[in-house]
Amino acid sequence: MNIIRQTVLKRSHRGLSTLPSATTVAPIEPIEEPDRLIRTLELECKSNEPAVLRSFCKFALSVGNNFGIECKSWTPKKPIHERYTVLKVVHIFKKHRVQYETRTYFSFVQYQKMTGSTADTLLEYVQRNLPEGVALKATKVEVQEIPEHLRENERQDS
Repeated sequence: MNIIRQTVLKRSHRGLSTLPSATTVAPIEPIEEPDRLIRTLELECKSNEPAVLRSFCKFALSVGNNFGIECKSWTPKKPIHERYTVLKVVHIFKKHRVQYETRTYFSFVQYQKMTGSTADTLLEYVQRNLPEGVALKATKVEVQEIPEHLRENERQDS
């Protein structure tokens, strides 16, 4: 039998006081569920600063290697340029314009063949160490069993 200790807060005229109390709870049996299989976990990282992005991708690769997972990284050659042209003055003088430009650099890290619990742990660790100015998008590809109604069709065809 498990015993759970609870702390009850009671308000009195002198402020808050804590009174420990013990409650008994029936034992909970864990439900054994098979772990999921993840074929690939792909991280898409983007930033306006290429040095920070390179450093983070190096970190993400070393995390994958420490977990014992196959991993690879690649970056597109050119960043995405966005240019905005704005008038300096609100009213007139169309010849007085200013251009602003942002460059967004991308990098991809891909992890191969792992279990669902490993993928969740890896992803949480990488997300907690995400530096400022880096956006992260994670995509998981999970391996699943063929549904029963599709397996019956395969048997009938052969």
